[in-house]
Amino acid sequence: MGGLRELTASFVVSGPCGVAVRDRLKHLTFQDERVLRAVGAQQGALASRDLKARCADGLEHGADTWASRKRELTGVSSSRIAGAITKATHDQWALARRCQAAYIRNLDAGIRTLRHRLSLPLGEKGTRRVAGGYRSKSEWFRKSRRLAMLEARHAAAVAEWQAGRVRVVRGGKRLLNTRHHLTEARLTEEQWRERWEAERWFLAADGESGKRFGNETIRVTPDGEVSIKLPVPLAHLANTRHGRYILTARIGFAHRGVEWGDRVTANRAVAYRIHLDVDRGHWYLTASWQRPVVKTVPLATARARGMVGVDTNADHFAAYHLDRHGNPIGGPHRFPYDLSGSASRRDAQIRHALTRLINWTVRVGVTAIGIEDLDFTTEKTREKHGRRKRFRQLISGIPTGKLKARLVSMAAEQGLAIVAVDPAYTSLWGAQHWQKPLTSPRRKMSRHDAAGIAIGRRALGHPVRRRTAPPPHDRSDRAGHRTAQAGPGDRGREGTRPPTTDRLPGGPSPSGKRKRGTSASNTVRDAPSTQQWVQDSLMHTG
Repeated sequence: MGGLRELTASFVVSGPCGVAVRDRLKHLTFQDERVLRAVGAQQGALASRDLKARCADGLEHGADTWASRKRELTGVSSSRIAGAITKATHDQWALARRCQAAYIRNLDAGIRTLRHRLSLPLGEKGTRRVAGGYRSKSEWFRKSRRLAMLEARHAAAVAEWQAGRVRVVRGGKRLLNTRHHLTEARLTEEQWRERWEAERWFLAADGESGKRFGNETIRVTPDGEVSIKLPVPLAHLANTRHGRYILTARIGFAHRGVEWGDRVTANRAVAYRIHLDVDRGHWYLTASWQRPVVKTVPLATARARGMVGVDTNADHFAAYHLDRHGNPIGGPHRFPYDLSGSASRRDAQIRHALTRLINWTVRVGVTAIGIEDLDFTTEKTREKHGRRKRFRQLISGIPTGKLKARLVSMAAEQGLAIVAVDPAYTSLWGAQHWQKPLTSPRRKMSRHDAAGIAIGRRALGHPVRRRTAPPPHDRSDRAGHRTAQAGPGDRGREGTRPPTTDRLPGGPSPSGKRKRGTSASNTVRDAPSTQQWVQDSLMHTG
């Protein structure tokens, strides 16, 4: 056990702090779409210009430059629209900086791995945690050239980071590169242009607490009427007073509609965003608002009624129900999903699998789900796994980021807590201690099912290994009984259970000792004992 790393403590994941709901803008007239396209294009051009100015400022940005940019935008739009654009610009610049830092860390990990493997003799075998040497001189040479390339990339990335220079593409870099591969994407130039322009529009407004219906720029009344405050250059398109345009579409949020209605009636802040789905030709409106930060339940409370341990895999969730003492109950449950196809289909698959998992968790009566705190940032590099391309693709296919966000938000609606555990050795120790003992002709246990038990036990605070009774000296079980599960902090929990006076009326003694001597047996070997043990849930130490 000397080579094992120290495990981090389990913790209850914080609940969601925001809500977003979406509904379709149906029955829009030609004039409605014309106004939406004009407003989106005009404000999108302002957002692009502001983002360019923010990137040019780099690390020299301050409150004065922010105010200056906002004043320039206010003259050609409005104060509220200028505030929404500058805020979106700063969020996008900050996201680009975080991605830049993650890219540098990824290059660091690859460089360290390459240097280590190049320093080893050819053909030297590696271990589970550390890769070995390269197989041949030609492979060693190719990797030395790759090391030089990564070092050059790292130096350039660090120089840009220190200078505060980021690279951002409004509309998305992937869509921009698609312009050069229209045949492979099965798009015409006109279709690509329509998508590109729609992605670069800006039709959003931040919420304002205390203002009428929670927003002055994009206003939605409780009965579903949608109106937009037009920017100054497009004020001539207004169809009502004060430079506003009322859409013919009506909004009625089927999900969280009551909560949204309560907020707009009380004039609490609600942010809105309007966007066009070019593939379907549909317009959508998304409403979002913040929730007060809810204090998470204590870890002891989350463990009180047991746990459902969940092992995340590339194509399914493997779940197991455990009581509060860490004992498996029933059989394994698997919730499959398919991550092929478009992004919307993958998102729907994950959502459906999580819905089934949460509904089953509620039915079994527990109040917490234990899951691994996965992070494959350093595990899916080609430098670490070399030729194991399919394994790298398998790791990359596990939707860890999307899973965390969706599971936390969906579980909070059912009153379930999420307990994150250290993922180290869960599959290895689960298969070692639980897969074979629980396998039977009627129950097939996979390595993933056993990992679910290991995750659940770690979330409950118990060790992963299975506790078994010691071998008896003879048929009288004179060695004592140790199968009762004790709490992780109880003293003497690994020792022999002491005698106790608690017993059921008319039942046998819990200590296993007879009140009178055993009569002599007529057979050569004593018959197996049929005595039933009466166990407390926790071991007494007194």
